[in-house]
Amino acid sequence: MGIKQKIKREFEVAFSLKSQPSWFRILKYAVLILIIYFFWGTKTLWIILGILFIFAISLHLWYRYKTKGWKKSYGLWKSS
Repeated sequence: MGIKQKIKREFEVAFSLKSQPSWFRILKYAVLILIIYFFWGTKTLWIILGILFIFAISLHLWYRYKTKGWKKSYGLWKSS
């Protein structure tokens, strides 16, 4: 699989309505908005956002490893 196909597949998964339940998306963005609201203008905001970014990338890579590049079912993700 070429790099273009891999990137295309990543975007398909990222924007798929089946990859995350609606309640999880709403909760995720609500928490992010609350963090930004309460910590705006402080150095703590950037530390928290950095930690969340590292956690998100780590979780993404772990899930890719467990699903063998989105090809194997694991947890809530069902490959097609």
